[in-house]
Amino acid sequence: MSEPIVVPGSNAYRSPNDHPVVTIGNFDGVHRGHRALVSAAVTQANDLGVPACVYTFDPAPRDVLRPGNPVPRIQSLEDKIRLLGTLGVDCVIVEPFTLDFGRHGGQWFAKEVLTRRLGASAVVVGWDFRFGAGREGTVEALRDWVNVPVTQVNALQSDDGVISSSRIRGALAEGRVEEATALLARPHSVRGTVVHGQARGRTLGIRTANLEKLIGLVPGDGVYAVTAVVGPVEYKAVANIGSRPSFPGAGRSVEVHLLDVETNVYGTHMTVHWHHRLRDEQTFASPAALVAQIGNDIVAARTLLS
Repeated sequence: MSEPIVVPGSNAYRSPNDHPVVTIGNFDGVHRGHRALVSAAVTQANDLGVPACVYTFDPAPRDVLRPGNPVPRIQSLEDKIRLLGTLGVDCVIVEPFTLDFGRHGGQWFAKEVLTRRLGASAVVVGWDFRFGAGREGTVEALRDWVNVPVTQVNALQSDDGVISSSRIRGALAEGRVEEATALLARPHSVRGTVVHGQARGRTLGIRTANLEKLIGLVPGDGVYAVTAVVGPVEYKAVANIGSRPSFPGAGRSVEVHLLDVETNVYGTHMTVHWHHRLRDEQTFASPAALVAQIGNDIVAARTLLS
């Protein structure tokens, strides 16, 4: 699939006469529930011979309306757009959300944004969709206001309930990366830049890549079996997230040990895919005990990643 066209807000949309099918939401994570929503929009658009457009916000409305309680994002806007493109989306409209925009009522949004600016021929929304100031707008009201077909997609369930971005954030915060993989339909990813650390790994005979400038929601503290991508090459690896309690004062870090390879990756960009949680972070009585446990972690990671 090609990269979708990105439009910086509904006022910048220049093709209302194309009458796109529009689906609306934050789409953080582009999880399985989002994929069902996008699939419905793409199918309708293909049937009508019109573009499939995703309408989303940046920043997320909640972060603007509740500035003291921001929600950590699962992924960057750029990664979200890229994933939407893989699902067949032709256009992503990124509306800059402001307090002024948030004061508009639901009828204004339906008539001004969806009808006049975008010229939507159909609208696809999720099971919990509400819109307008105070979330006043309902799906029933939207059908009256836009006068085009409005499809509401049912919630997608997994074993423990509705698949949602908040549920995935909770799983990642607790280190349940296997659960996150099942909900996302892919391993969760975090990108960062490899920087020089304090060389403790080297002194232990186990070189690690220290990551900073992280993009994406970092899972909870612990040790994980991961794959790490540098340039075109993917490596099996073990990652440690935490404060390294065996080294007091070390501070929280994300460290990645590439398996079966010695290569200089300093200064490169690395993408880490989180596959399995191996254990909690631990304090060890001696460097030798730490090295022995890391050896066990490496064996476990090789087995899981094979």
